[in-house]
Amino acid sequence: MTEGARILVVDDEHYLADLAANALRRAGFQAEVAGTTGAALAMGLSRRPDLLVVDLRLSRGPGGPVGEELARFGCAVPVLFLLGREDTQDKIAGLSVPGADYLGKPFSLGELVARCRGQLRRSSGHGSPLLCCAGLELDEDAHLVHRDNTRVDLSPTEFRLLRHLLTHQNRVLTKQHILDHVWEYDYAGEDSVVPTYISYLRRKVDARREPMIHTIPRTGYVLRPPTGAAGSS
Repeated sequence: MTEGARILVVDDEHYLADLAANALRRAGFQAEVAGTTGAALAMGLSRRPDLLVVDLRLSRGPGGPVGEELARFGCAVPVLFLLGREDTQDKIAGLSVPGADYLGKPFSLGELVARCRGQLRRSSGHGSPLLCCAGLELDEDAHLVHRDNTRVDLSPTEFRLLRHLLTHQNRVLTKQHILDHVWEYDYAGEDSVVPTYISYLRRKVDARREPMIHTIPRTGYVLRPPTGAAGSS
């Protein structure tokens, strides 16, 4: 179980750190914020977090990597690094830490929550199961999608939308429900974004195959196995 886990967010961008912590709390975690590596080390030693969410740039500053410092005191903690830019060297630096994952800024709060859950599952020795429906498979940890053993390349938003549809397969979801859970509750854009991304997803997931993503007129959208499929797992 990952809900209730203690997560320490270490970032000197206070607004972003508070936003991330609030999203994690809404998802059922116990989240706290530290603005410096020194504060993070002190809080880590006293509260023993289950996961660190650390700005990679900050971890290179005075005090060194927080995770390494905590490990020296017998408190080994998995780490999710936040990258300030999509830079290959930053990714290499983050992934060189055993078991670490990374997430580039800007990121969606839903993606942050999903990555934290994945890190907590892996650190406990339990990888996340595949989300499956007939020949469609989504691997959340590897961030990969396949249909009938063929890889389907999705954008981050398309991936989140498909994950939500698979999690609620055979259930009709309204446009507002999808907006609230895929684009977050504070999304202020046009609600036409939902049918637009449903269309994008269909072109990739259902291309030249029997459709799995369906529109229910005046109601919403549903993902279900193709007619005659053996079922879903």
